[in-house]
Amino acid sequence: MAEPLSAAQFLAALKAEGVRVVEVGDWRHHNRKGHGPWGSVHGVMIHHTVTSGTKASVDICRNGYSSLPGPLCHGVIDKDGVVHLVGYGRANHAGGGDPAVLRHVTAEDYGTRPPAPTRGNLNGIDGNRAFYGFECINLGNGKDPWTEDQLEAIERVGAAICRAHEWGAKSVIGHLEWSADKIDPKGFTMSSMRDRIAARLKTKPGSGGSTSTYTVGRGDTLWSIAASKLGNGARWTEIAKLNGLKDADAITPGQKLKLPKK
Repeated sequence: MAEPLSAAQFLAALKAEGVRVVEVGDWRHHNRKGHGPWGSVHGVMIHHTVTSGTKASVDICRNGYSSLPGPLCHGVIDKDGVVHLVGYGRANHAGGGDPAVLRHVTAEDYGTRPPAPTRGNLNGIDGNRAFYGFECINLGNGKDPWTEDQLEAIERVGAAICRAHEWGAKSVIGHLEWSADKIDPKGFTMSSMRDRIAARLKTKPGSGGSTSTYTVGRGDTLWSIAASKLGNGARWTEIAKLNGLKDADAITPGQKLKLPKK
């Protein structure tokens, strides 16, 4: 738990971590001030937009809807890994959530994931005051692919804010881990993303991190990749975990995989 960073500190933290940033309008002063508090902050929340296209998605997240005014987050992460800053301060992104989850995230005392939330928007506590929020452009149907550039941007964003507040990776959660009403982000696991963030936090800000990228070739398996690139085929489980792969056999030629450090 901490007081929010200033807009300048927030921007500096992102840039120091190597995040590619686009500043949209007067994002520093675009917020829901007057509709509830902003802070203390307890963590970072990741969402998917259920939209496609960068401009349309950024516009929606900045302006919101008639029933849910914007901003709907602080930053929009596009498919190329660019973060579009659309607001700062209180934003309509988290909604109601489970107080037990907030306690465990604040203490960072859970295992691979926080306890399953039992409360949601209608009966939960106000998360808009307590979390930085990032919307990631994805249809959220389990079929729209997450690009490696986008996943790396999520990793860098999470690490940047955790560094600034001296938090660990367990301060980064998905909307589905906060509210019983939500499913986002869908398509990768937050436990695998926290592993990536934790690895990055062990490196210097803005570094290439503890991983490298491998493009899957015809006939490759996770075991063969681990054997050739890491020197030990048994490390295929690390590759699967790092990339959030539920089915180790479901890799295709041309797919990019993060590899753990040798």
